[in-house]
Amino acid sequence: MGAVTCLGTNLQDYWEGVKAGRSGVSNIERICTEKHHVHFAGEVKNFVPENWIERKEAKRMDRFTQFAVIASEEATRHSGLEINDDNRDKIGVVIGVGVGGLEVWEREFTKLLQQGPDRVSPFLIPMMIANMASGHVSIRQGARGPMTSTVSACASSGHAIGLAYDWIRRGDATAVIAGGAEAPITQIGLAGFGNMHALSRRNDDPARASRPFDATRDGFVMGEGGASVILESLFSAQSRGAQIYAEVLGYGDAGDSYHITSMPEDGSGIGNAMRMALKNSNLAPTDVGYINAHGTSTPTNDSTETLGIKKVFGDHAYKLAVSSTKSQIGHLLGASSAIEFITVVQGLREQILPPTINFEFPDPACDLDYVTEGARAANYDVALTNSSGFGGHNVSIAVRRWSK
Repeated sequence: MGAVTCLGTNLQDYWEGVKAGRSGVSNIERICTEKHHVHFAGEVKNFVPENWIERKEAKRMDRFTQFAVIASEEATRHSGLEINDDNRDKIGVVIGVGVGGLEVWEREFTKLLQQGPDRVSPFLIPMMIANMASGHVSIRQGARGPMTSTVSACASSGHAIGLAYDWIRRGDATAVIAGGAEAPITQIGLAGFGNMHALSRRNDDPARASRPFDATRDGFVMGEGGASVILESLFSAQSRGAQIYAEVLGYGDAGDSYHITSMPEDGSGIGNAMRMALKNSNLAPTDVGYINAHGTSTPTNDSTETLGIKKVFGDHAYKLAVSSTKSQIGHLLGASSAIEFITVVQGLREQILPPTINFEFPDPACDLDYVTEGARAANYDVALTNSSGFGGHNVSIAVRRWSK
């Protein structure tokens, strides 16, 4: 596993921050926000890509690709997987990205308007397109198995992990570098999401702005970063003596067929994804002990997802724990599913329920156990992680604690 977030630029710092209930949300420093309605985000501070990537190469990558490369290389080191001539044709790469290279696009478009077309960088296109995260990871790692990029808004890296699972299950790959990356904190990104009234405007208290399931929630907090995991067949992992952290049991994906940005009020889309995940994993609802919710902190998402959970799990919904990682790091858009998948794995490993921070005022429509008192010790074996994206995309992944 590998992670780059506003809580830290490696897995350990990220997970320690989660367990401590810290918020990584603060005022934005990389761009001027004076004319914007929103002045804060889950920004990766003091990020110097040259600490990980050669300067010449780093300059040819948009920020989102840099995040993907760094997280993926940490994940590979962490796994002990050696990619060589004997196995590289069976090592896959799939990195989910929601919006791609906004930063380089914004910079070069400004040049076009101010200086003319001849001043636009010839690297614009290979820096901005979303699949370049997977491309650079594949090139740097020497992985020549299946390789693609998933683009389904905030469900992108959930689809990436699901696709990696399918590749391994079919025998197309023995191991896959799967994850997500996003760097939307730019002038156009902040304006676009801000003018949709999708973002919280708690400029006076950024660290407490993301408050999933709280009655006073007023929008999500933009985040950035990258997260990658190494998925591997059990036979391959055991053959090389790898340390196994968790087992992906299955996943489900389902469309809303409802609205370009809103979820259906009955929670049917995310509900169908959860049902499919349970069915494909041969699980009963009562087998699940924890759900890492999409939990965006928007007025409609949290109550709708809560309803979807209650419809799928019935009375058991009140016995399982639900929490939102976005309360601590904001919404990483295309990278959110991957970092939340890592959160689930770490929680299962250490038998900890990750918290939802900033919950102060109960909402009658959100009446489940959201782990609001801080990280909690618990005994559970199976968890789901949910993701939803604009356009009506929903993904739910079932993960089991590894104890064999």
